[in-house]
Amino acid sequence: MTRTILITGCSSGIGYDAAHGMRARGWRVFASCRQQADCDRLKAEGFASPRIDYTDKDSIESGLAEVLGATGGTLDALFNNGAHATPGALEDLPTDALRAIFEANVFGWHELTRRLIPVMRAQGHGRIVNHSSVLGLVVMPWRAAYSATKFAVEGLTDTLRVEMAGTGIHVVALNTGPVTSKIRVNSIPHFERWVDWQSSPRAAQYREKLLKRLYESRGKDFFELPPSAVTAKLIRACESPRPRPRYYVTTATHLMGAARRLLTTRRLDWLVAKG
Repeated sequence: MTRTILITGCSSGIGYDAAHGMRARGWRVFASCRQQADCDRLKAEGFASPRIDYTDKDSIESGLAEVLGATGGTLDALFNNGAHATPGALEDLPTDALRAIFEANVFGWHELTRRLIPVMRAQGHGRIVNHSSVLGLVVMPWRAAYSATKFAVEGLTDTLRVEMAGTGIHVVALNTGPVTSKIRVNSIPHFERWVDWQSSPRAAQYREKLLKRLYESRGKDFFELPPSAVTAKLIRACESPRPRPRYYVTTATHLMGAARRLLTTRRLDWLVAKG
């Protein structure tokens, strides 16, 4: 039988590559996007593409209903991938900015996952793959909002993995470092909406560091890999008879994972503060 997977955040980058990569492996892919225009574009490429916006509970319900209606009420795998960043110093982020990013990066994931668990439990198997980050292992300056959501995803993923033991449902985290995507460009509207950087006591730091990173194309980051590197680990997470609890993607993630285990908090703080 053809295996089925629902992937969120497929408009570009990692989700887009994952949709194509999993289809090439013979999976029936439901490649969801937040915007209907992107769904229509993917449908033109031959994908089933339900609209799922993590901040819109109705779209989660209707999008999942569309998937289950097409499969006869089953689903083999879910890849929670859609997310965005809201850059800025923590002291400059309004609390509403944190509420907004948690709605998209955490609460929506939880809503969709909870709705799928009964389906997977009834069929006796399933894979839930959550796309975490190196920033779910260590923090970095200017990335407090995104990192906070990924630390939350880590907690939810680890707990769910333990709770699902013995059910046939495997829960896996992918910890991705620098990968080519549009997350930097897509973060600009959120930054401009929430951060009044010109009134910040850190205004000079914004000019020297964050604004250049956001608005200037500087080529690839150190250790940056293409989205296919994530897809390769997603394939292992979904197809291995006994998947690992987590897969690291990029050298940066391996280095930071080791640093978190081996360094004191003071030394790790010094390391990440250097950016």
